[in-house]
Amino acid sequence: MPVTPAAPKALTKAQVVAQLAEKNGLTKKQTVAFLESLVELACRETKKNKKFALPGVGILKLNKRKARMGRNPATGEQIKIPAKTTVKMTVSKSCKDSILGTGK
Repeated sequence: MPVTPAAPKALTKAQVVAQLAEKNGLTKKQTVAFLESLVELACRETKKNKKFALPGVGILKLNKRKARMGRNPATGEQIKIPAKTTVKMTVSKSCKDSILGTGK
């Protein structure tokens, strides 16, 4: 039976902090504080203004979903799914192009 290679794993917080600290000449403690304040700012501003743009990465937006009818996959019974607010991340064009290539 052939062994399939495991998918690469996402960086852990510690790995992100270590790479950012090294690249920017900061201590890990300073980098953690900056990263946590950025996350706090993004959450607070998204909640307050319904939108937060992180230049070069994308935009966090509050998204309202309407109530709708759905189906219970186990029984097939129709159920009403209530309206709710979610958070949506839209990736910027520059980030998308950088990751996927320009497509030309």
